[in-house]
Amino acid sequence: MKIFKLHPWVLVSALVLLVLPLVLQPFGNAWVRIVDVALIYVLLALGLNIVVGFAGLLDLGYVAFFAIGAYLYALLASPQLLESWGWLQDHYPLGLHTPWWVVLPLSAILAGIFGVLLGAPTLKLRGDYLAIVTLGFGEIIRVFMNNLDQPFNITNGPKGIGGIDPIQIAGHPLSKKITWIGIEFNSVTLYYYLFLITVLLAVVICYRLQNSRIGRAWMAIREDEVAAQAMGLNTRNLKLLAFALGATFGGVAGAFFAAFQRFISPESFGLMESVMVVAMVVLGGAGHIPGVILGALLLSIVTEALRYVATPLQELSSGRIDASILRQLLIALTMVLAMLCRPQGLWPKNKSGGLR
Repeated sequence: MKIFKLHPWVLVSALVLLVLPLVLQPFGNAWVRIVDVALIYVLLALGLNIVVGFAGLLDLGYVAFFAIGAYLYALLASPQLLESWGWLQDHYPLGLHTPWWVVLPLSAILAGIFGVLLGAPTLKLRGDYLAIVTLGFGEIIRVFMNNLDQPFNITNGPKGIGGIDPIQIAGHPLSKKITWIGIEFNSVTLYYYLFLITVLLAVVICYRLQNSRIGRAWMAIREDEVAAQAMGLNTRNLKLLAFALGATFGGVAGAFFAAFQRFISPESFGLMESVMVVAMVVLGGAGHIPGVILGALLLSIVTEALRYVATPLQELSSGRIDASILRQLLIALTMVLAMLCRPQGLWPKNKSGGLR
């Protein structure tokens, strides 16, 4: 496979990725944190690319799977459930602290199940109608999490869930820094390497799926579903599989997000998050894995970096313009300019398989 060829640029890229957080650390943890969040968005974009890029199904409710993974990790790795279900305290007096390596596959499985539940009633829908249904599904999950504090307080409603356990590897929590061979690795740096390994594994899975019979079947459905069905493809099962596999990526990303932030609330899983992930896929080049990664990195990093631009501009306007609104305006202008210059994405793929 082309992905495993050790071209010089691959070695250079690997070296850059290894030293990147160490280079950014002296400038403050905030910059490393931005890269960490960008890697989580890359994982989300790779999952959505299976649905949108490979199968051609427009999904505007993808953030729902992100929320499902995050809340499952938060509930199983925090004291939240003990406050609502007293009988748990008798069995777990020190709190419910499920290991991350147990919660992570559970998050993927649960998100995949909900992916099938979303895909099943939308099999006959296409285009705008499919987008509306998936958008509604995403909002239903957010509202559900926001109101699941009565009559039993499960998600703590709009207050969110705090006190979430960090990920522990070899008995060391990643929330604490370590020193190795004289180099200090902060918490955000440790999470960076974990997220990087996960993203690389996701890239390998996506390439294998793309080059498999299932991947080619998805692309046939994307190009012409009627023709694909006429050729004997089971479009129903293939669509459900695309929704399920894409959702598992979102569930894993959500679990990592909860462990990294150690606090989640329904505000983190609004409609704009789904729109941003879709924009990453389309901006980079839907269906082209390197393009999707590029779009996710650029859009997520630019979004966070513009925080440092919006505040000075707000001060120049004597506070008459809200910084958050100004930041959203700058993000929108950036996306508009990018799509005007590259309407098919920043790094699209030719019909013949080559790059443009």
